[in-house]
Amino acid sequence: MLVKAFGSAVYGINATTITVEVTVSQGIKFFLVGLPDSAVKESQQRIESALNLNGYRMPGKKIVVNMAPADIRKEGSAYDLTIAMGIAAASGQIPPERLPEFILMGELSLDGGILPIRGALPIAIQAKTEGFKGLILPMENAREAAIVSGLEVYGASNLEQVIRFLSHEDVLEQIIIDPEVEFAAAHDFSEVDFSDVKGQENIKRAMEIAAAGGHNVILIGPPGAGKTMLAKRLPSILPSFTLEEALETTKIHSVAGKLGKNSSLLSSRPFRNPHHTISDVALVGGGGHPQPGEISLAHNGVLFLDELPEFKRTVLEVMRQPLEDRIVTISRARSTVEYPASFMLIASMNPCPCGFYNHPEKECVCGPGIVQKYLNRVSGPLLDRIDLHVEVTPVKFEELTAARSSERSSAIRDRVVAARNVQKERFNEIPGIYCNAQMNSRMLRTWCQIGDTGNQLLKTAMERLSLSARAYDRILKVSRTIADLEGARDIELVHLSEAIQLRSLDRDNWAG
Repeated sequence: MLVKAFGSAVYGINATTITVEVTVSQGIKFFLVGLPDSAVKESQQRIESALNLNGYRMPGKKIVVNMAPADIRKEGSAYDLTIAMGIAAASGQIPPERLPEFILMGELSLDGGILPIRGALPIAIQAKTEGFKGLILPMENAREAAIVSGLEVYGASNLEQVIRFLSHEDVLEQIIIDPEVEFAAAHDFSEVDFSDVKGQENIKRAMEIAAAGGHNVILIGPPGAGKTMLAKRLPSILPSFTLEEALETTKIHSVAGKLGKNSSLLSSRPFRNPHHTISDVALVGGGGHPQPGEISLAHNGVLFLDELPEFKRTVLEVMRQPLEDRIVTISRARSTVEYPASFMLIASMNPCPCGFYNHPEKECVCGPGIVQKYLNRVSGPLLDRIDLHVEVTPVKFEELTAARSSERSSAIRDRVVAARNVQKERFNEIPGIYCNAQMNSRMLRTWCQIGDTGNQLLKTAMERLSLSARAYDRILKVSRTIADLEGARDIELVHLSEAIQLRSLDRDNWAG
């Protein structure tokens, strides 16, 4: 008897439906074909133990399991439940009528328990697209998959529950979630606030501009000046997720297995802070079975690289293309996967190995040429892709001990949200563009007109600061953001001047 059950394979952040065909006939031996990896091949022992311990049996006959399409490699243990139900139906232990209605996914433990899987959200999206009635998967993944409306999602804790459900002997509880209600109810009660930061008003201004336009920032200054403190408070002034952004980001974290148990939508923008010993594969993604890297996990959020020159050169250079294209393409001999990587890069660094170059009070003890050599650890092409270069100076004692409280993150966020709303209206008809930092050259010509006087100012700045054509584009984007913060329709000279000032740390002009 031939029976078909359905599972799903996740490649990148998208899923592909897998048809599991099972036949039970006269003979002996178990055959599993269709390009399975070792984890899939080992399912025989898990399935046999799970069936036996729950009062069912593994047929003592010839069993052939084919996983189609056969030219796609099947990876992981999440097909255990699919194969087990196919074998149970092909051997006459359960009726096969309901199998074509559902995608079944889950890893089996030896006692029949169903363990969590990765990628439940993209699997659910694909199941709805292909017209399946529902999805049966581990209870821990049910809320995540139930975000997809128009699809029946059932969570199961063990094998027997699924068998009784498919046999019409019992009813699994359908998990129902309204994504808009779930999203609206989620609040990010941030533990950090800009009111904790004493002084540094010019740095706060730069961070506000960065948040308003989605711009990249590098903070350079002596140790203890507050670079890390400021960077970690940036998420507190970012606008809340839109529903579309939350779904995009949740898909990536689902594929990477980073969602907690019984999670649904991510409620706050990700803040990723990898250590400087990270490898290039861990940062951009990849591996034998390609997985999202830190830059994809930071999609629609913030990637913070503390002590930037301490990262390996190869690690920093692989970020150049994602910073420009906002997508990572990982190519292998058999397949190519793409992961979104639209993130804000916040980097910090000391100006020299001792940390006190340009310090107003302490003397730098680095030898001749050491400062420039240290700065050269960050390549010019990478630095060119960072919109705002901000020098952080030490906080004076009077500012540290002042009783006057600083502006709270909520007040700054209100201005950021107002600027983002202007940009939302501006890019309303352009898919995938949410903020000024994502504008291309054609959009710059449309929305970043600066007139003859502005052109002359920018020409002078480019000649004196030795700026590149990419830096020219980024100055225009930052100027547009400053104008949006001020509620101005056109970019004025004061906006352009402030944007140029925020490029003052370009290497040719800062370290002599």
